[in-house]
Amino acid sequence: MHITTRLSDELNRYLDLSTLELKLTAQNMANVDVPGYKTVGFDFAEEMERSIGEVLAEHRGAKPSKSGVNVFKVDGLIERPDGNNVSMDREGMKMAEAQLQFRAGEELIRNEFSTLLDAIHADSK
Repeated sequence: MHITTRLSDELNRYLDLSTLELKLTAQNMANVDVPGYKTVGFDFAEEMERSIGEVLAEHRGAKPSKSGVNVFKVDGLIERPDGNNVSMDREGMKMAEAQLQFRAGEELIRNEFSTLLDAIHADSK
């Protein structure tokens, strides 16, 4: 049996995006010494908004969309002489931000499933 709510689906997408943010940040940090490497990222708020729209459409009966996240090379960063533009300060802040987002999402989904379990077991009390 598979029980979900619109909110749990939205929170699942939120956690997926937070995880992707952590992975991209780790990738950027791992490539800090690679000549010519360009920092990659995505607009978390924009992707979350798009993702929520997809969840709403799916709950109205539309087919699930398989569109991926728009990952792009980050502009406006200082490029070193070797062509690499990874900033460890920026990546450290992105890592902390993504960790906080993930923890918040984790707590929200825990509360959502606790509410569902309470509703399921309401008759047994």
